[in-house]
Amino acid sequence: MTTNVTKEFTQGLPKSELHLHIEGTLEPDLKLKLAQRNQIDIGQTTIAEVQKTYQYDDLASFLEVYYPAMNVLQKECDFYDLAMAYFRRAAQNNVRHVEVFFDPQAHTSRGVAFSTVISGLHRAVVDARALNVDATLIMCFLRDFSKESARQTLAQALPYKDWLVGIGLDSDEHNNPPLKFARQFEDAAAAGLHLTTHCDIDQKDSLEHIRQALEIMGVERLDHGTNIVEDPDLVDFVAQRGIGLTSCPLSNSFVSPEMKGKEVLQLLEKKAPVSIHSDDPAYFGGYISDNYYALADKFNLSRQQVIQLARNSFTTAWISPEKRDLYLAELDQYVAEH
Repeated sequence: MTTNVTKEFTQGLPKSELHLHIEGTLEPDLKLKLAQRNQIDIGQTTIAEVQKTYQYDDLASFLEVYYPAMNVLQKECDFYDLAMAYFRRAAQNNVRHVEVFFDPQAHTSRGVAFSTVISGLHRAVVDARALNVDATLIMCFLRDFSKESARQTLAQALPYKDWLVGIGLDSDEHNNPPLKFARQFEDAAAAGLHLTTHCDIDQKDSLEHIRQALEIMGVERLDHGTNIVEDPDLVDFVAQRGIGLTSCPLSNSFVSPEMKGKEVLQLLEKKAPVSIHSDDPAYFGGYISDNYYALADKFNLSRQQVIQLARNSFTTAWISPEKRDLYLAELDQYVAEH
């Protein structure tokens, strides 16, 4: 039995993208172009050769490919081109609102100035309006870096806080629990920024990390976070408080054959506001509509379930109530017409 939801329906569906790493949108053709522009020898000279390097089977092997690829990002125009390439794809996927993750430490640690990174990204955020894509930025700390590095990064970011909507936490979770960065999260919240953190799937101490993030650090969203279904009390907690969970089926499929689809369905059933996103689409074989369709196809989702996932992406976005109402009305109109 297959879903009656089509690829065309998921592509046209108005949606919000809340779990998207801009560095993870570096497609092989752009990587090669930037390498040539910046005269960097990346060891590959064709798009096919670059594509062959995009191979991994767990988080650690993925990160071993992911971080070295960023060496081609050197100048403000590189970050602008990277973001604009993504925003064009977002427009094709009818992403109406996007909150883009970026990892400044991955760049400052190799000598690129914080201002270079954020200025290029912000310029693209402004220009994305011409594509009818409403965008903003979430600055993430790399959790396998030190607390001191996070403190310095937040200090660099605060002069630009009007360009940011929130902060996040990503990279290798092993031995790097959320509480390691509790002070930086408190300082960011005091500056008026929203809070989210990755709680990756099937990690050591997954549930303990989710509990720290929710009950102690007061995050407003969990990125991935589907291991929460192992604790019904925590599921009730997020459902009652409207705390969003951002699931990414195609990237999940690299470490979990079922894409955590059963968990997504459980969360939907419990009225927890889970939504679907693309994570690092250049590396995992699909943008947001592909993720919607892959989940719908494998788990025979109804149209109503797919629509609810899109609805959740707007209700858990960090936008004004007025903007949320406009997007939800647009979603309802699309559904009525299809």
